[in-house]
Amino acid sequence: MLTKRNVYVIVFVVSVIGLLVVQYQYLRVGLGLARVQFSQKIDDVRENINNELSEVNSLSYTLGSTVKKDTSELKISLDSLQRLSQYYLNDYISYQLGVSGIDAPFTYSLYARDSTQYLSSIKPHVKEDDILIYPIKIEGYIPNQINKEMVLELGFQDINRYFLSQLNGLTIPGFLFLMAIIVVVIWVLRSFYWQSSIITTTNDFINNLTHELKTPVFSIGLASKILEEGISEEKKPVLELIRRETDRLRTHIDKVLELASLESGKNIIQLSQIDFKPELERICRDFKILSEYDDVDFSYDLEGEAYPVRAEKFHLENAIGNLLENAKKYADDPIIRLKAHIKNDKLLIVIADNGPGIAQKDQKRIFRKYYRIKNGDVHKVKGYGLGLSYVHKIISMHHGKITVDSKLGEGTTFVISLKTSNNGE
Repeated sequence: MLTKRNVYVIVFVVSVIGLLVVQYQYLRVGLGLARVQFSQKIDDVRENINNELSEVNSLSYTLGSTVKKDTSELKISLDSLQRLSQYYLNDYISYQLGVSGIDAPFTYSLYARDSTQYLSSIKPHVKEDDILIYPIKIEGYIPNQINKEMVLELGFQDINRYFLSQLNGLTIPGFLFLMAIIVVVIWVLRSFYWQSSIITTTNDFINNLTHELKTPVFSIGLASKILEEGISEEKKPVLELIRRETDRLRTHIDKVLELASLESGKNIIQLSQIDFKPELERICRDFKILSEYDDVDFSYDLEGEAYPVRAEKFHLENAIGNLLENAKKYADDPIIRLKAHIKNDKLLIVIADNGPGIAQKDQKRIFRKYYRIKNGDVHKVKGYGLGLSYVHKIISMHHGKITVDSKLGEGTTFVISLKTSNNGE
């Protein structure tokens, strides 16, 4: 069975191979276009050279004397004349190529149709399979000197290297960008797996620590029950404080364990078809009873007959309880309203309060783990920044959505949206 890590690696490898194939295809297309452009430029060069050598000028006169092997009017030896013509023709061809934008290395050979070679480039001109050959039929003055058809043949070696050099503006940046992508993706994957390893180690530590803490908490709770028998009236408040703080510590331990399970990716949610309205009514009744002791103005309105959803009661109840507790904690004289109704096949649970509100910049961050809104440089209410992160994860695991609407000084409204279901669908 493929793990998520192996899937990532396979996708990465396939993507890199795909990019290399695409890059290679682009290179082939580029080389083909470069060859076509090169041939077009060579056609212009051939026409210019033929026009120039067909007329009488210093170059054609020198080449004509070399072909005839006539040095009577030049007063130099035949060898010197051939070397002069060799360099002269080489410079002229190089000039014509440069005018057309070609700086590729070349060789040449001037010969007659009967295969008699009269002049060749300094570097030997050899016909091979990997050399591009472009013949130029010479007309006019030079062939008339010997009454033979003359051909000037141009050869280009290492032409593929030349084409690649012309495409460096595409190939080199493309290769560099590809390497950059590979390096960045490898770095991201390494960071991801390193972070996953740290999270796993941290969660294991949290699980072990919290389970170890549960034992003394249980012992304290049991001892407080035993002490309750025969305790004097003046010490009962102290015992009640111990029991209340023990319960609070037990709640914090359970919450940390729940979050650790969520972070580890364990499937702690088992969805089943339920009518959530009775559960929501019970939550609201219990919270209203407690609110009367804390001077909280709480009311609720549950519209409709039933709220059929696929849910896990325990965690969904905890998520709603978290929102109600937050609404109570963050207001000086809390006024809390809970309303639930079904709209467009969605169960909407709206919890509004009259608290200090949440700034726009904080609304995007409040569901992050450990994030807490600050009142100046001091947190107004003590906590760990885990509650809303837990709520967000639970609602997401129910395939639902939670949104927040708030303005500073005007309170906050949370809206939970869950898809309703009928007949178990």
